[in-house]
Amino acid sequence: MASRPIHSTNVNRPAAAGRSLQELAAASPDDPLFFQELKTAIHRELLTRLDLERVASSQEAYVRQQVLAVIRELVQALNLPLSGGERERLGREVLDEVFGLGPLEPLLADPAINDILVNNHETVYVERAGVLQLTEVRFKDAAHLMHIIEKIVSAVGRRVDEASPMVDARLADGSRVNVIIPPLSIDGPVLSIRKFARIPLSEENLLHNGTLIDPMLELLRGAVRARLNIVISGGTGAGKTTLLNVLSGVISDRERIVTIEDSAELQMKQHHVVRLECRPPNVEGQGAVRQRQLLINALRMRPDRIVVGEVRGEEALDMLQAMNTGHDGSLTTVHANSPRDAVARIETMAMMANLNLPERAIRQQIASAVNLVVQITRLSDGTRRITHVTEITGMEEEVVSMQEVFVFVRRGIGAGGRVLGSFRATGIRPKFAERLVSSGIPVPAQWFDTDQAV
Repeated sequence: MASRPIHSTNVNRPAAAGRSLQELAAASPDDPLFFQELKTAIHRELLTRLDLERVASSQEAYVRQQVLAVIRELVQALNLPLSGGERERLGREVLDEVFGLGPLEPLLADPAINDILVNNHETVYVERAGVLQLTEVRFKDAAHLMHIIEKIVSAVGRRVDEASPMVDARLADGSRVNVIIPPLSIDGPVLSIRKFARIPLSEENLLHNGTLIDPMLELLRGAVRARLNIVISGGTGAGKTTLLNVLSGVISDRERIVTIEDSAELQMKQHHVVRLECRPPNVEGQGAVRQRQLLINALRMRPDRIVVGEVRGEEALDMLQAMNTGHDGSLTTVHANSPRDAVARIETMAMMANLNLPERAIRQQIASAVNLVVQITRLSDGTRRITHVTEITGMEEEVVSMQEVFVFVRRGIGAGGRVLGSFRATGIRPKFAERLVSSGIPVPAQWFDTDQAV
């Protein structure tokens, strides 16, 4: 698109192809491209009228009012048959182009949207309540989408081009952004935004949403307070980070917490928190700082708790060793489809450290380090459920032994595609229950009563 950031000082560039305001005044508003062309023409006209140096040095709220007044003046001079609502929409969308991320701004402002998925300039999906929906949002063309992408990545000191066609970045509100452009993406630039919740979900939200039930929540709260090592397992978008946020909120304010993340997402409520984040390589491919390096450094920072946003590589071995050497009460997440798969994946990632450890030694590390695996799943109807709360009890010959404490039992599909099912206790009292009791945390026998189902 022809539009450029309002702070640009080069106003002598040739205007992009497109009809002028005078030509649009004589055009038919019924033309499906009319509204988009009108926005483009107004944006071009703004660049010739505004004192950009004064705009750049002013407060944004004041500048927005001034720019909006110019937009209204331009529209009024055209005498176009636009309703009041259409004029307001036009002004808002041009402001979004100037100060924000254009067509994405309404989606970013919608608190019900969790993910924004731009497949190409004509196809934009969002996820609401766990369900993907096609939107009416469109970009003018691939160049327009690319302009918005460049706004995002330049704001965090990154660049995206043929030499660096994949970028991870963050918006000002913390939302996570992934970009991939041609030649790697066939149909044009692709943009994915995982929105950052302004108000993180609480325990009450999880109970209200049916993610878990009271006995499960109380058991998990007790496990965190008793300093058990917990791994949260699940697929993409299942709610692992959300659950990790909730459980980490149980940690005492008297403890020193060090968080390590590939891209900062955790919203810790405690005061004594040190947040560490990986650094990607620069344009020359140098200077990257990986999670393993941060984890090794964190052990020298006198942490009471280590919280790793997601274990995804060789740092798994260092995480296991930290859990086994006095840093109990650690929390992390891992991508896996079941508790058994989570253990197997941790084993595989630990082997990526290339220390030539035998499989049995790694499994022994897992069995002694991890106390609890919590499996969270996004079901076909978009709801999230904790489907397994599984205790790791040790080793039996060559196998890590596990036992289910709570499970979610599916019964089928109901009206509207809703997944039917209930939470059930297996009747097994976990071995770590004695550790909770010794820590002053009551563990009622009715929590594990198999006769109750919710």
